[in-house]
Amino acid sequence: MDISNIRTPDHEVVVVGGGFSGIGAAIKLDQAGFHNLRVLEAGDGVGGAWHWNTYPGIAVDIPSFSYQFSFEKRPDWSRVYAPGDELKAYAEHCVDKYGLRSRFKLNTRAVGASFDEDAHLWCLEIEGGETITTRFVVGATGVLTQPKPPDIPGVDSFEGIVMHTSRWDHNQDLRGKRVAVIGTGASAVQVVPTIAPDVEQLTVFQRTPIWCLPKADGELSPRVRGALRWIPGAKGIARALSETFVELTFPLPAHFDGVVPLAKRGEAVARKHLREQVKDPETRDKLTPRYGLGCKRPGFSNDYLPTFNRDNVTLETTPIESITPGGIRTETGEEHEIDVLILATGFKVFESGNMPAYPVRGCGGVDLESWWDENRFQAYEGVSVPGFPNLFAILGPYAFNGSSYFNLIEHQSRHIVRCLKRARRSGATLVEVRREANDRYFRKMLGRRHNQIFFRGSCANANSYYFDHHGDVPFRASPTIEVAWRSARFPLDDYRFERLGTA
Repeated sequence: MDISNIRTPDHEVVVVGGGFSGIGAAIKLDQAGFHNLRVLEAGDGVGGAWHWNTYPGIAVDIPSFSYQFSFEKRPDWSRVYAPGDELKAYAEHCVDKYGLRSRFKLNTRAVGASFDEDAHLWCLEIEGGETITTRFVVGATGVLTQPKPPDIPGVDSFEGIVMHTSRWDHNQDLRGKRVAVIGTGASAVQVVPTIAPDVEQLTVFQRTPIWCLPKADGELSPRVRGALRWIPGAKGIARALSETFVELTFPLPAHFDGVVPLAKRGEAVARKHLREQVKDPETRDKLTPRYGLGCKRPGFSNDYLPTFNRDNVTLETTPIESITPGGIRTETGEEHEIDVLILATGFKVFESGNMPAYPVRGCGGVDLESWWDENRFQAYEGVSVPGFPNLFAILGPYAFNGSSYFNLIEHQSRHIVRCLKRARRSGATLVEVRREANDRYFRKMLGRRHNQIFFRGSCANANSYYFDHHGDVPFRASPTIEVAWRSARFPLDDYRFERLGTA
């Protein structure tokens, strides 16, 4: 090996993404002694989704007791399901408490990454022309970050106000306006009931109805918050109960439907909720999903369904033909005249330009997106891909099992820290997952899909972003306890550790 080009990188570790994934990874890396650390964030503030998403009604969709780090449990959430501004404040709190503010480089967008095989380091290209070198890269960009515009003719021709829910313009006053919302996913479930009382007319364009379940929400009184703060173990008990609820509402029903058919029980609860909350039988029928619960992301709300009882709210299920300068035309030729168009159309997930979020070139110049196109989405334990040394992901394929996102962050961070500590102990400058280990994990995930709700014949009409273009659903088919166990005990020999100049 020619080692004449050995260079000392600018940083030992660079984390790309300043949302909770990046914050959590940076905390754990810093605590493990990796202090030459930089976090790159494209936005002008920390928090990721909770920095960008500020639409009316935004709130977490699992109990707040689960939606937080296990090592930084907050005792003063205002509600069981905290509003978005509290999550943004929690992100700021974590950055400051754990001394990370100086490690963040805001307004810095990574636009490319390439691995230098001779120097065992990554070169990160930054928008504007800067290049940053680092020994290791941790991808923490998440998937719910890049807004997905609707594929509808004429969307750019509309002459009124256009907003995507993830880029809300708070300078716009919706009072007295004719408003259309395209989409009925998780963000629409929150924004529709919030704006309905203020607008003159609200038309919700639905392609696929969402399963909507009751939301066990409510304010947390000063007495409850005081108990969480002062009674020993109270925060831990609240978290344990919340974690059990979350596990029973997604990971177990989604991944083990063939063993314990919990999804049907959930559907019964959702149908009862719909019957009790929507008066008109025809509207109720339109809001009834024709696919199994769990095939796509469900909603939790006590306000969304009753919104369709309002005189100023219309549910439109006729497919959209085009968007015109003055409104929306359906396939029947009817045109809905509107003043404001709200796109609740979600995000790019398993799509080109988002997985990965920027071009990544590994050994031999192999492009990661192309590799996944040819070989299907896969990553060892959802963290590492063979041929891409020194590159780790918080949310890689087959990483997330559907429980709290904070569980994912902590477990993946533990995995990554274990690898880097082993590298430091051995003096290794290259860490790469062995292909046989990756293939073994991929076979294991595919071997469990017969029990997953996604592949049991009830998802044909779901139109779910869970499915990638290969027809796979790259969720981790594991209960959370198994994910935790593996992150602490996966064999480090599943990786190869190489020292520069010894190959």
